[in-house]
Amino acid sequence: MTATSSSDPVLTLEGVQLQLTSDAGLVHILRGIDLDVASGETVGVIGPSGSGKTSLLMVIAGLESVTVGRIEAAGYEITGLDEDSLARFRRDHVGIVFQNFHLVPTMTALENVTLPLEFAGRDAPFAQAREQLEAVGLGHRLAHYPGQLSGGEQQRVALARAFVTEPKLLLADEPTGSLDKDTGDAIIELLFALQKRFGTTLILVTHAPELASRCTRIVQLVDGRIDGTDGSSDDR
Repeated sequence: MTATSSSDPVLTLEGVQLQLTSDAGLVHILRGIDLDVASGETVGVIGPSGSGKTSLLMVIAGLESVTVGRIEAAGYEITGLDEDSLARFRRDHVGIVFQNFHLVPTMTALENVTLPLEFAGRDAPFAQAREQLEAVGLGHRLAHYPGQLSGGEQQRVALARAFVTEPKLLLADEPTGSLDKDTGDAIIELLFALQKRFGTTLILVTHAPELASRCTRIVQLVDGRIDGTDGSSDDR
């Protein structure tokens, strides 16, 4: 991978299309996405179900290959990279938070957060993981397995795991979708606190306009295209 200038946007999508084959034929998921995101910016992605929000995150993370177009993320041209190179790109530059947590059920909270540090070859991974779990209020749950934790606690572990490597880019896909309102509100406060602490660029997919309004910019997807005008909020 070849790095580009640090003065460039942390994320650029140019003419991105995603087409998948189904039993019914060719399905057009993304239909020409152009998007620039600055370092440290927070972008809320909204739109109806099936508009392509999750697919947008998947192509940014390199978990889905674009059909047409190019993506540059965290200073690297990722379009066309092989799987090993994409895995290294995610390891070094991207954190991901899913709606359903995606923790390893046979690992403790501490082991789950240690995992990306070990993959990255970081020094003292357990000490760093412990510090990050303490920062999200789970210093007393280090030895607990995901099945022993509440939904809110599991998402706190997921946030700790996503931020522990201090990624340049954090992708969050409906991070409160599996939680009740009070727990979800607490998770969002924590998400934005961690984003601010690390200066991470955040792409947040949500069905909730009030949640998206916490971001510095709103992007609305309709039928695989960016629709309307970007918005901003003073409540940040």
